[in-house]
Amino acid sequence: VQLVESGGGSVQAGESLGLSCAASGFMFDEHAVAWFRQAPGKEREGVACFDAPTGVTYFADAVKGRFAISTISSDHTKKTLLLQMTGVQPEDTAVYYCAAANGHYACREPPKVYQYVYWSQGTQVTVSS
Repeated sequence: VQLVESGGGSVQAGESLGLSCAASGFMFDEHAVAWFRQAPGKEREGVACFDAPTGVTYFADAVKGRFAISTISSDHTKKTLLLQMTGVQPEDTAVYYCAAANGHYACREPPKVYQYVYWSQGTQVTVSS
């Protein structure tokens, strides 16, 4: 299983930014995937979840209405998970990770770290005011 993340960088408040997570080595359509972030000195928090088998998505209150998830398929074993962030704010500054669970989850609450077993390397997002 591989989750290779790209994107990120430094932007100004109010701008948009996209993150990509290339997933391979597992049946993407049978798993829940999620985006997490970790700000300096804070615990890793789940910001969005996509349960591929049901198509259900969940966004934490802090990002609801500003972040969106989509997927691009290469074939049934290779997919790219996208996180589109709009209207970013300084509080969105963090290292962002994509993660895949070992099955599917209902995605009706913030994703929890312990639910996800495969992780990307992380990418830094910095938002300046």
